[in-house]
This record gives sequence, structure tokens and C-alpha cells, in this order.
Amino acid sequence: MTALEPYEDDQPMPVDLPERPHTIDITAVASRVENRRPVLPPYLRNRVEFLAWCRWQAQYGAHTVRFHGAHSPLYLARLALWTPIGLYRAARSVTRWVFDAEAAPVRHDAVRRNATAEYMSLSRQRNTRARQRGTVALIGLLLVTVGVWVFVAFAPPEWMAAGLVTVVGVLGKVGAPGDRRVTDQATVSPFTSEPLRADVLTTALQSLGIAAMSPKQGRITYPAPIRDIGSGWLASVDLPAGVTAEMVADRRPQLASGLRRPISCCWPEADQEAHGGRLELTVLKVAMSQARPVKYPLRDSGLADIFGVLAFGTDQRGRPVKLPLIESNMLIGSLPGAGKTASLRTVLAGCALDPTAELDIWELKGSGDLESFERIAHAYGSGVDDQTIEGCLNGLRLLLADLERRAAKLKQLRTTARDLVPDSKVTRELANRRTLGLFPKVFVVDEAQELFSHGEFGKEAGQLATAIIKRGRALGVILILATQRPDKDSLPTGVSANVGTRFCLRVMGQVENDMVLGTSSYKSGIRATHFTRSDRGIGYLVGATDAPVVTRSYYLDAAATDSIVSRAYLAREKAGLLTGQAAGESPEAAPKVDLLADVRTAFAMTGGERMWHSELLEVLAELRPAVYGDWDVRRLGVELRELGVPTVQVAAEDETGERVNRRGLRREDLEKVLSAAGAHPEIEQ
Repeated sequence: MTALEPYEDDQPMPVDLPERPHTIDITAVASRVENRRPVLPPYLRNRVEFLAWCRWQAQYGAHTVRFHGAHSPLYLARLALWTPIGLYRAARSVTRWVFDAEAAPVRHDAVRRNATAEYMSLSRQRNTRARQRGTVALIGLLLVTVGVWVFVAFAPPEWMAAGLVTVVGVLGKVGAPGDRRVTDQATVSPFTSEPLRADVLTTALQSLGIAAMSPKQGRITYPAPIRDIGSGWLASVDLPAGVTAEMVADRRPQLASGLRRPISCCWPEADQEAHGGRLELTVLKVAMSQARPVKYPLRDSGLADIFGVLAFGTDQRGRPVKLPLIESNMLIGSLPGAGKTASLRTVLAGCALDPTAELDIWELKGSGDLESFERIAHAYGSGVDDQTIEGCLNGLRLLLADLERRAAKLKQLRTTARDLVPDSKVTRELANRRTLGLFPKVFVVDEAQELFSHGEFGKEAGQLATAIIKRGRALGVILILATQRPDKDSLPTGVSANVGTRFCLRVMGQVENDMVLGTSSYKSGIRATHFTRSDRGIGYLVGATDAPVVTRSYYLDAAATDSIVSRAYLAREKAGLLTGQAAGESPEAAPKVDLLADVRTAFAMTGGERMWHSELLEVLAELRPAVYGDWDVRRLGVELRELGVPTVQVAAEDETGERVNRRGLRREDLEKVLSAAGAHPEIEQ
């Protein structure tokens, strides 16, 4: 049959690829492309892991030496107490050897069987051995006696002390009870410190209750040996068909129970470079919260580049975790006291060390946790009062207006200097040209729930933040929000649904978990609810890497933060980049309430190009109820026409889905009026 002929109905259809011949060429090619085991173990190829391994070995060895050195008098006392017993046991053993006690059961058996000839032969053998061994024992005793006398008579005192300690040590060890140790354990751990073994791990995986992974259903294999990475062990596991790494991660408490380890020491994750059934399991020797914190890389020297990656923390194995902040926004959420503000301080330290970044910082708790950054901030506010919250809202209004300016500038550059904006976004080259005004802008709100849940300002703040998050990514604007109450009332859904980078520390429930990390994160096994009270500064980081990663953020105390801010201030001062409050300038005034600016804000919120007057009025009424709450469509049209914005027919679908024409306006007409007008008349309130 040729390849073009159809198969008959009763002829089987081949589904497997034909087997390739095993030629030398194919074998050689396969050997070049197949996955090979590394020549050096991972902790020798990774500087961070190698240093962690060396540090752990040195710390463990030093602690062991100090511990046993301090307890050595106790050990010597135990040995001295057991020395008489050891002397008795040694004498008894020599006596039994001299009189051939090991053959006594054979002689007794001959007596029991009335084997006279055999017994007499055994007795003669015993007498001969006793004479020979007795002579040897006597000579040995004489030599030992003479040696001891000579040693005592001529040896210096320190030698005598060493000899006495040696004799006491040997006889004490011989006389030690069988259930007692001479030395105490230098370390006491709540779990076994034995290395992770494949049989133990296999049993633990099979006990998770996953049907496809039961001993009868699927086979668990290990593509590489379990490796000691210094801080713990790393196991690569190929799960049975149909079982994913996420299914195991979802049962992390049960896995920790099966391994007899604390849950804070067991971290299963998927191998993104392999397949869905490849599990990478890290089992730590010490919980992340108890391990020695890693020093912030830029603690003493160096600057950062916000267009690159910022130092943020370390993962379970102690490897650095970098934070790509540009073209993204960030949300940090947790329970109170879980390390939210400390993590935010680390992010701000990286932003501060980029002299071109302009920082607006609003700490709405009033505790002054971020006051170190006030020296370099373009705008800074701290407090829970209405005046501070209104100042934060004013900052969001200014930021949204700045987005319009940045977008217009980029549009102009695409026309006049296309090579500067090949991707239609702010780059490092554009940011360095200060006259363009496209420098990176970082707007930070700590305790954001105080802003979004405010009775008067909350709704507008949520709309502004949503619009900024959606539009600011390519314009060099970064919004960072931190909240200790991540719920639907304190965190607008438009904000939580559009943030690109998320860091969730300890939370109590599934709703809070998914509000910060994204919908269905809890079902996917990404559960910040498993963190304990001791896991301060530890959380799931999502969006910074291809897969969620457990991260312990670097910790900066007040002294370290002040030192970093001082360097950042000097760098800004030298480059002439101190602005706003840091340069002694008065805070920017709140933008005047005028119709054209508010219409522009409404277009920014909706994202459309055309809008009915009725739709526009609804948005304006939500934005400023006190100003536009009593307006009707007719008044809106009159006011817009007086300002030069023409009324046009806008075709769109109504509530029933029918396409109709209604009076409205176009965004391009609004932009023409805005660009032509130097100022906008204020609305009478």
C-alpha cells in the first residue's frame, strides 16, 4: 500500500511513529542534545548556595566545638564515675579469656551427653590454654606495672594528667551503661536532621491521597539524585502520569507530615523548564524564618536602576529574588504584623537608589515607618487624618493628569523621533533626558485601605488608581499599594484585578489570598494562609518571575534605611535631581475643578474614544457628586459647547443591545480644545 492509498475499513490505522534505526550517527546526535547530569553539584556551581553551605558547615562545627568544650568537665565526671565498672569489666574479660570461658558451653554439653572421652580431651585443651594464656597475662601485668611505675616516676606532670585522663576515658567508656551516652547532643531539633531519602519521600508522596500516585496506580521516579544544597535538600521527582506538581503543592501540610518535618521546611514547586509532572521539592534543615537573614546587597554601597531589576529578597534555597518593577505595578497585602511595611521599605530602598526616580510616598498609618524617605520624596504625607488622605487623593489626580501629558509627549516623539520610541514606551534613554519629563514616577500608598474605604474620597481614589494602573505601565509610572486589609471593601476590584506584581504575606482566608494574589490562586495551591506568625517577611511573590516563588524579603532596620537614604540624597543632590518637597518646594496645589479636566478624567477612566452625554454625566456625578450631582444632560451640553467642545451624534448600543444614536462628544475634539486653551475656567460650585 502506498502512502496515498486510503486505509480499508477493516485495516488498523497506525498511530505510533516508525521506530528510527539505532545508527551511530543518531546515537551521537542524541548524546549531544540529551539532558546530562551536571559535573559539579549545584551548590558548587551557584555561588550563593555554596556560600550558604559553607556558612552552615562552619556555624554547625563552631557550635559543636563550643558546646562539647563547655560540657567536657561533665563528660570527665561521668567517665570517672564509670571507671570502676570499666576496670571490673576489663578484669573479668581477661579472667574469662585466661580460663577459656568461651569453651565452657562445649564442655558442659559433653558432660550432659556423658561423652567421657570428649570431655577429657576438652579438659586437657582447656588446661593447656589456661597455662599459656596465664603466662601471657602475667607477663603483660608485669610489663604494665613496670610501665606505670616508670611513667609515674619520670613523666612530667602534664603527661601524667594526660595519661590519667586517657585511662579514665578508656575505662569509663568500657564501663558506660548501654543506654547512656558519654556526650550530650549539641543540637536538638523538633524533627529528624537526617538527610532526605528517596524511600521516605516516596512513602510521603503516596500517602497524600492522590489516586494516580498510589503504589498500585503509578510509579514515582527520580531523574536526579537528591542533592544537599547547604540549607537543606533538593529532590527532583517525576510524578506518575496525570499528577501535577500543583496537586502536591496543594497538599503541602500532608506532605510535611509524611516527611516528619515542619511545614515551614517543606516547599514543593513545579519545574517550569521540564513538564507538568516534574516536582522540585526543597526540604530545609532550618525553617526560613529561623535562618540567618541575608544582607541587602546595596546596604553599604551601589546604586540601582529601576529599568532593570531591584533586589528584593531570597527564596527557600537562599538564592536572590529580583524584582522587575518598571512597566508594572505592585500590590503588597498581609495581616498586621506580618512584615508588609518592612517589605515595602525594601522596594522603596531600590527605587530611592535610582536618582532619576521621583517618589511620592503616602503613609496612611501615621506611625512614621517610612519617614526616612521623606528627605528624597517629591511628596510625602503621614497620617490617618482627612487632610493627609485628601493630599494623597490630590496626588492621584495630578498623576492621572501627568499621564495625559506623558502620552501626548510619546505621541509627539513617535512622529518627530521614531528611533527614540521604537516600542511606544518610556525607556532609560528617554528617562535620562530630563527635559522630556518622562522620568520614572513611583507613587506609593501604605495602608491603602484608609484611602479606598474613606467615605468621601474612597470612590474617586479607586477610580483614579484603576485608571493609572491601566495606563501608566508604558508611561514610566509605577503605583505601589500596601494594605493590611485586603478585602473587597478596602481594595477596589479594578485595582486588584490589574496589578502586575503581587506580594502576599500571611493572610487568614481564601478571599484575602485571592484578592492579593489573583483569582483561583488558592485553588492552584498558592496559599499564603499556610504562613505562620513566625514567618514575618515571608510571602508568595507573583508576577516577578514566570512562576510564583516563596520569598523572604530583605530586612532593613531604621539605621540601614537611613544610611541608604543618605546615599540616595547625595546622588540626587550631585545630579541636581532633587524635586518637590525634597528640594524645599511648596506642594503642588490641587488641580482646579473645571469641566474640561474632569471630562478628560472621565475618558481616562472609561478608556473610550466617544461617549454619550448621559454616560459622561453619570461618570462625572460619581467623580464629583457635590459639583455635578444636580446637573442634567441639557446643562452638560450647554457648558461643553460654551467651552468649545462640539456636540456630535454618537452611535452605540443601549441597555437593550440595540444600536442607537445619541448626543455626545468625541475625545479628539476634547483634546483639541485642551491643547489650544492655556487655562480652563473654573466651575462655580
